Amino acid sequence: MRAPLSWLREYVEIPIGEVPTADEIEVVSEHLVRAGLEVDAIEIVGGEVVGPLVVGRVLAVDELTEFKKPIRFCRVEVGALHGHRDTPGERGIVCGASNFVVGDLVVVALPGAQLPGGFLIASRETYGHVSDGMICSERELGLGQDHDGILVLPPGTAAPGADAGSILGLGDIVFDLAVTPDIGYCLSMRGIARELATAFDVALRDPGTELVDLPAATGDNPYECRVQDPAGCDLFTLRTIVGFDPGAPTPYWMRRRLAACGMRSLSLAVDVTNYVMLETGQPLHAFDAAKLRGPIVVRRAEAGESLETLDHVVRSLGDADLLITDDRGPIGLAGVMGGLDTEVDATTTRLALEAAHFDAAVVARMGRRHKLTSEASRRFERGVDRVLAPYASGRATELLLTYGEGEYVGMTAVESAYRATTIELAADLPERTAGIAIDREAVIARLEAVGATVGDADGVLVVTPPTWRPDLTDPADLVEEVLRLGGYDAIPSTLPRARAGYGLTEGQRLRRRVARELAAFGCTEVLSYPFIGSADLDALGIPKDDPRHRMLLLANPLSDEAPGMRTTLIPGLLAALRRNVGRGQEDLSLVEIGAVFRLNEGQDPRGVTDPPRPSVDHRPSEAELSELAALLPHEARHAATAFCGRREAAGWWGPGDDASWADAIESARVVARAVGADLDVRAGATPMPLHPGRCAELVLNTPGADAHVVGYAGELHPRVVAAWGLPARTAVMELDLGVVLVRTEQVVMTGSLSNYPVAKEDLALVVDSTVPAARVEAALREGAGDLLESLRLFDVYTGSQLPEGKKSLAYALRLRAPDRTLTVDEVTAVREAAVARAAAQVGAALRGT
Repeated sequence: MRAPLSWLREYVEIPIGEVPTADEIEVVSEHLVRAGLEVDAIEIVGGEVVGPLVVGRVLAVDELTEFKKPIRFCRVEVGALHGHRDTPGERGIVCGASNFVVGDLVVVALPGAQLPGGFLIASRETYGHVSDGMICSERELGLGQDHDGILVLPPGTAAPGADAGSILGLGDIVFDLAVTPDIGYCLSMRGIARELATAFDVALRDPGTELVDLPAATGDNPYECRVQDPAGCDLFTLRTIVGFDPGAPTPYWMRRRLAACGMRSLSLAVDVTNYVMLETGQPLHAFDAAKLRGPIVVRRAEAGESLETLDHVVRSLGDADLLITDDRGPIGLAGVMGGLDTEVDATTTRLALEAAHFDAAVVARMGRRHKLTSEASRRFERGVDRVLAPYASGRATELLLTYGEGEYVGMTAVESAYRATTIELAADLPERTAGIAIDREAVIARLEAVGATVGDADGVLVVTPPTWRPDLTDPADLVEEVLRLGGYDAIPSTLPRARAGYGLTEGQRLRRRVARELAAFGCTEVLSYPFIGSADLDALGIPKDDPRHRMLLLANPLSDEAPGMRTTLIPGLLAALRRNVGRGQEDLSLVEIGAVFRLNEGQDPRGVTDPPRPSVDHRPSEAELSELAALLPHEARHAATAFCGRREAAGWWGPGDDASWADAIESARVVARAVGADLDVRAGATPMPLHPGRCAELVLNTPGADAHVVGYAGELHPRVVAAWGLPARTAVMELDLGVVLVRTEQVVMTGSLSNYPVAKEDLALVVDSTVPAARVEAALREGAGDLLESLRLFDVYTGSQLPEGKKSLAYALRLRAPDRTLTVDEVTAVREAAVARAAAQVGAALRGT
């Protein structure tokens, strides 16, 4: 929202100078920020224009036809003080524009002036004449991007020679404000001026409570209106004007203010509705009454109806859409945009001016459904003053009659009963909430400054919020207002002190440990959006009957392509791989640790239409919490990794290594080691998206419990690689980290270190090629017993020196005792026991025997 300071000062007497200094502007900015309005920028209108700038009247135009492009030599009256010595009161100026005629008022930059971009104006000879100044366009003055040519002022704007800077608003300060959704009333000069009046403790002239004195209505059949849906529209007004001059120009002061607020001038009728909307916050719409057929009716859409809106898009309508209609059908989306068939144009002489109050939720849903946002919908969906419509339409009618002439016929209106909201507030609640002293009188004063009416009922404050604050519905809202007006900076910043023994939970410590270990393994952690769509799962080759296709669907998704909560982390990781590969980075190792969501048995993917809504003034009961919990899907914490390209770059040390399924499996082992889990890796029937011959099940072994499959790792199926546009042999891993943590005993983070030397033993075992290395490793660990400190596979051989169907696995064993140096006999016994257990369990034999 852009707010010119000169416009705001019409409603509030800000205690600064007529020409504010930089320090005074900064003070105003600070007060706006304290009120909750973020100041994105402060601009000075035409700030680069310096030197003499005057109003001129064109006296004569001489067309110079000897040149290839249109050139005109103009005699311009610029006042007695600014004329050339040889032609008192006049200047001769060469100009290439042709959108002005003799008698027009223009803006003239005299010699010595400087325009934006450092363009200096001087007398110079050009096209055979001396050009003694410059006739300016809006773009040349830095006032806009008007491409129509010279800026022509309306007749009677000022006398020739008058200072044009004040007329153009040069030097005016414009605050560019970020207005959050909860303070929609500040999408108007009225709302911003109210905040400044409160901040500076000065009087406010409220343009939203001034009912203008219109001419007596002729009563000659004002256009009729009806409302069939009072829940969606509880106030609808329609004023009729006839004899309107469609060619009447918009006064320059209004065009100037609209431009300062970022709006382009279109026509008087449209400009007036936009101006009053910016002034009061009430959106209005002008219909060409000659194009209407029958009374205007507000109703819901019927099956098969459509509407071509002002943006030339034909929109199919549904029964949730609230419409403005006549006897022919829809003529507007209520509170969003009007229809093309009834728009005002250059021939409109009969106006029907609509001002209404529409339900905020209805307008917001329509805007999202049709992917359509307008200045009107921005205001309606944030909440517009319930009683403002007749005041704003009266103001707009006054401006239309003043500048476009015509005759006021009258107003028709439909209004539902209005019931003001009342809120009971304990006077000490703001003090208890903020932790600072706020007495009862201060609470009342600040609420009244907001515009609320405050009463007393047995010591409890009874607050009636003003009509322009529909966001104030609960005691917490009132507390926020009290604290906001007192200044959030007055609330001390005090960090809570955790009691001894409190801090991270064991699960949080373990998850952080997992992330650190995977980072040390070479993975970069990413954070992807938790939303996916069926197309993502189809691209993974996941069958439609797979549980991962049953997603919890969002009521208002950010994208129609991703309407559900994710049931797997893989799509997010593959999307990150694809983005990076598309930008030339093909060597990637990524990890994500996050939540996935699976629907419970019989749970509706779209949730429930009327969920329980516990009160906010007390803690929900256990029954209410249980009822709410039953609506939630099962949430699990997963860890997933993805690898493509090279894991090790080529260099003097060798050709480098490509990422493979082995890296995906090893990343699962890294997770297991980080939390002290016993994870078995074995071949099995793995689901898509993995390659059936290069994948593994991840099985968690827990003492006293059955083995549990917690995930899968391996290479992506070639069809999946092609569907996602990824490098060949891309590999992934995903496991249920929550189950791993629950079934894993607490990890001892510290322990004693032995001062005795380590004993090193290497051995190579020959096994069937179908035997997983993990099973061999598990057997060696079991046989070696407590003296085994570490075990590492360092070589796999499948060459011609082995029988067909066999492979050799070489392991490095590190043995150590905590209280002694191991003897040769002890080391030999451990080695033999480990080999014996491997022989018994997997049929292993020492290589070379």
